[in-house]
Amino acid sequence: MPGLLKALRLLGDESRLRMLRLLEREELSVAELQEILAMGQSRISMALSQLRQAELVELRRAGQKNLYRFSGDETVANLLRQSALELTETRDDDEALRLILKKRKDRVRSYFDELAGRFGKDYVPGRSWKGLSEMLIRLLPPMRIADIGSGEGTLSLLLAQRAEQVIGIDNSEKMVEYANGVARRAGVKNVEFQLGDLEELPLPDASVDLALFSQSLHHALHPQKAVHEAFRILKPGGRVVILDLQRHTFEEARELYADVWLGFTQVELLDFLKKARFRAADVTTVHREEEAPHLETVLAVAEKPR
Repeated sequence: MPGLLKALRLLGDESRLRMLRLLEREELSVAELQEILAMGQSRISMALSQLRQAELVELRRAGQKNLYRFSGDETVANLLRQSALELTETRDDDEALRLILKKRKDRVRSYFDELAGRFGKDYVPGRSWKGLSEMLIRLLPPMRIADIGSGEGTLSLLLAQRAEQVIGIDNSEKMVEYANGVARRAGVKNVEFQLGDLEELPLPDASVDLALFSQSLHHALHPQKAVHEAFRILKPGGRVVILDLQRHTFEEARELYADVWLGFTQVELLDFLKKARFRAADVTTVHREEEAPHLETVLAVAEKPR
């Protein structure tokens, strides 16, 4: 009862009543309360201090801001709702609160307006290519996937989260051994890595739903033959995906990354797919590096006829 009596005494002041009614609806800063109530900072700060002592308001730190919110019980909350019928400023307070919240949204919108066209170039908290890839991979239907030129198996292990089975193929014995070790330690049972050549895949005809070359086709001695192999192992209606470098002139890549080909033009990739009898081919540039040598990534997708 003493707590309720103290609360009632505090609520006897109309300015504190208006303030508390607003805080029961929304977290607000001192500056926002000043704007809504048209009161000075010292008066608002004093009222907030009294309301905190009575445990009717609590403070939350948000970066450089102090935000205040209602922390009273349901009895006090009901009193605040009833007071709205008697306060002459209720409508004005509600409209001012609406404008304050609109300003908040406008600030957020303004930030994203300035950021438009710069996603992927500037740091955005919580945004990462890994996060986006995880999200998209989980939208895939279960299927059998061949990761051709799988390397250390990072992509295969991501795909295994949704795939029925993933078979990673690589011509490096050490890569295959390493990738199988990672899968074993992680307890992933629907992925396996096999030693094999991109141009002579150790898989039976029409055995997979998706054949994927992720930055691996430019390591094939005969890329056309590798694409033919992808066609062979795909089931009718299955798809091939080629993610590779667009043709470039960065000769150092041959020594630095053992690249056999300096990428491919979109016309070359379309020609590979056409000669392998794929249909509905689509090729597009999906990324360009900002720093020299400004390498570009090209994505090609096509389907094996049913």
